[in-house]
Amino acid sequence: MALNPIIDSRDVRFILFEMLKVDQLNKFEAFADFDKDVFEQILTLAEQIAVGKVYPVNQEADKQHAQYIPSTKEVIIPEGFRAGLDAYYEAGFIGIATEMDRGGMGMPEAIYYAATDFFSCAGVAFTMYPMLSVGAMNIMKNFMPEGKAKDTIIEKMISGEWGGTMCLTESDAGSDVGALKTKAVKNADGTYNITGQKIFISSGDNNYYKNMIHPVLARIEGDPAGTKGISIFMVPKFWIKEDGSMAEFNDVNCSGIEHKMGITASATCTMNFGDEGKCRGILLGQERQGMKIMFQMMNEARLYVGSQGGSVSSAGYMHAVTYARNRIQGADVKQMLNPEAKGTQIINHPDVKRMLLSMKGRVEAMRSLTYYLAYQHDVAHVESGDAAAEAQALVELLIPINKAGNTDSAWEVTSDAIQTYGGYGFCSDYPVEQYARDAKILAIYEGTNGIQSMDLTMRKILMNKEQYNYSVYKKRIAASIAAAKGIVEDKYLAAVEKGVAKMDEIINMLKADMAGGKFLNIFAVATPLQQAFAKLTYAWMHIMGLTIAIPKMKELVGDKKGEERDKFLAENIEAAYYTGRVLSGQFYIGSEFMKYFGHVEYLLAGETAVNKATSAIFSGALEE
Repeated sequence: MALNPIIDSRDVRFILFEMLKVDQLNKFEAFADFDKDVFEQILTLAEQIAVGKVYPVNQEADKQHAQYIPSTKEVIIPEGFRAGLDAYYEAGFIGIATEMDRGGMGMPEAIYYAATDFFSCAGVAFTMYPMLSVGAMNIMKNFMPEGKAKDTIIEKMISGEWGGTMCLTESDAGSDVGALKTKAVKNADGTYNITGQKIFISSGDNNYYKNMIHPVLARIEGDPAGTKGISIFMVPKFWIKEDGSMAEFNDVNCSGIEHKMGITASATCTMNFGDEGKCRGILLGQERQGMKIMFQMMNEARLYVGSQGGSVSSAGYMHAVTYARNRIQGADVKQMLNPEAKGTQIINHPDVKRMLLSMKGRVEAMRSLTYYLAYQHDVAHVESGDAAAEAQALVELLIPINKAGNTDSAWEVTSDAIQTYGGYGFCSDYPVEQYARDAKILAIYEGTNGIQSMDLTMRKILMNKEQYNYSVYKKRIAASIAAAKGIVEDKYLAAVEKGVAKMDEIINMLKADMAGGKFLNIFAVATPLQQAFAKLTYAWMHIMGLTIAIPKMKELVGDKKGEERDKFLAENIEAAYYTGRVLSGQFYIGSEFMKYFGHVEYLLAGETAVNKATSAIFSGALEE
């Protein structure tokens, strides 16, 4: 399998086909038309387009930025993105998991996210354009009134003629969505006049798409305050007639774009609706169901953002490996007493190997978690009874862990990639500093990681009936450990078992806090709890991977040791892959996962300094 600079294609296949056995989903009617060969074709094409058309322009697009023309209110995408977007849409990637009767391919979500992984590795900013369109398209599919207009919207979004967004955030209503001011007034023809402003709208407008479809949260005049009074509307840039044809301008304007630290090639827009009083929208679903409907799109987006965290980490790690293999500096440690020793590649230095192994273990765990989560989403839709319920429980629990855990880790991995490069990593001539800048937004948008942590702690665990989600999670980990017995060394299995037992203690403590109304205690530790969950989940992913990789490694490598083994691994790609998978899994559980227990001790200690801290104690800062 050909090598590329941004993602380990072999690892993509290992997770999909050896860990998850996604190709066996064709036993269900929904996926009966697909086999491994079809999936391979999709993955290969995704890699070709991503590596051949998107990655080569990513760095230049970052320097060029998305541009805003105030005189015409136009948003201009980096020109280099056009060829990649054209190829992406021509190949039908946006519709991989969309039903065939809607113009899609009807494939599993797991394949969609694997294909998307290639594109996000090639350029996070690039994926922002089609990403929002997928979510908006699904909202239209599920909640827009039936008719030609709906059919046309889905058709043209799949073809790439039209794009989509997600319009929630306002200047005074960021994470507090219930405080929004955007207003909807019903017209005699059943449409609604929309007035208001939304900020931080990714791909809110641009010169690639001929029309933009905006799902917009607004409050119908007279409806109650807070989230319960919010509805959602389909608001196009250009009005769409009943026959599906595009009509007049709908009074939707971009009034500016943000100048950002990262993803600079993505247009983050301020969108004005109804400046001239001529903006109309169509109600989606029922009145006052806006947040319930939008949560569908938000959950999809959070899964996607978690995927982006793994992808940008992959690109950073792969560049770090390539650099370490080629950068010669310092003598090999084994020759440190030899004054005439020649310089060696820095990948031979123990500390660099440690850093690379740490990155590799986290990247593989992130990728495994994203694909596993997408796979559970597929299972929830094709299975029934307990199997479907358990899969859905895992989806609910793992979405905030995937989003927050992967994006927190992305910042760490891309930082390590810069460190591998040394001073060069800090320079814009080299690509890894961009990956760090691009990675940071991932922990902020689509619900900050603090919000993800509170969602995990409260809605997905403590308020979940009988902690069903968590019980399924534990059941699956126990099953993975049981399957690993006799294959994976006991010390690694024991560490994860101990990790689950400690998590039980924490959950019981938080249940007691909740029963006693000690909500300050709960919210003060929500983020450390999420971080602990991420580490435990990554260790679980590695247990599953080790259970498969160890027998494969033993089969290929046999009893080879020392120089004979090293020479064999240099010549046998498959043996090297499985050996690397084993070592990264062992390193993660034996080293990185040990940090989990520090989190645990903090959580169990019940430290209350956060609750005692008032504004006044942060001395030296001004109050405005």
